[in-house]
Amino acid sequence: MTNPDWPDGPRDGGGHGAASLPEDPPSATNGPGAPGRRRYRGRAGYVAVAVVLLALVVGVAIWAPWRKPPVLQPTGLAAGLRTTSSVTFHWSGPATGPSPDKYLIFHNGKVISSVPGTVTRFHRTGLAPDTAYGYRVAAVRGGKRSALSRVLTVNTKSPPISAARWQGRWTVDIRITKGASALRGKGATGWTEPWLASPGCAAGPCAVQLTGGLNRQTFKATLARQGAVYTGTTKAEVFRCGNSGNSVPIKSTLTIRVTVTSAQPAQGAWLAGAWSGQMEISSPYTSGKTFYCQAFKLTTTISASS
Repeated sequence: MTNPDWPDGPRDGGGHGAASLPEDPPSATNGPGAPGRRRYRGRAGYVAVAVVLLALVVGVAIWAPWRKPPVLQPTGLAAGLRTTSSVTFHWSGPATGPSPDKYLIFHNGKVISSVPGTVTRFHRTGLAPDTAYGYRVAAVRGGKRSALSRVLTVNTKSPPISAARWQGRWTVDIRITKGASALRGKGATGWTEPWLASPGCAAGPCAVQLTGGLNRQTFKATLARQGAVYTGTTKAEVFRCGNSGNSVPIKSTLTIRVTVTSAQPAQGAWLAGAWSGQMEISSPYTSGKTFYCQAFKLTTTISASS
């Protein structure tokens, strides 16, 4: 007896047996039990599952919140406009990905400033002239900092020598070039004396109050400034007429001219580093009760360096 529902159902050995369903429903091209049908369906199922898993993995990779772009190191640091007291430099932002929240500016290993992440330049003022400054930059985004950029060294410009401030203590070499025969004693060829230059302004070059030594005597003079040159005249008693036990002071006129010859940065300012010039000493006829001294004139060179 055959199964009435399926044309090729199982047969029993002459009795009534329960009909069993075939594993695949019949089709026009591949009936039940046809070879290759079950193996084909198995491979197709595996491919479908693999496609679904791949889609899930790709979705996780795209949408996973823990996969944030790295904070990129700033590159391309380059100097811009420079003055005697300021510098400007710039750098390149990230070529791809989001901009940082801000940039940190480093000098000597310390953060000195910051700029927004949309800004890729920095300007610093209040610097010493003719001085090298090193800078590095780091990007910050979401509380994370990038690696530091390479060091960029930028020099402020050098002002002219005429802009140097003449100040401070100097050891001055005074050499007599004419008139030494009018003098006697150990100082007949010259002296080494301490001088103090005190500018009349708080900063920059200006007129100077000079306190100097000559022949182990002290004088004071006000020197006016014109560019790198300082000039002035004063009266001082730097010589005496007579001998050590009986003498009178000579009221000499000192005419001083100083020219600053070099300058250097120091203490954040542009200061004179060396100078030279000339000092003329005119002494009138001078007499005591029993003696006198003829008028004479000395010409000297003066110079000093720090």
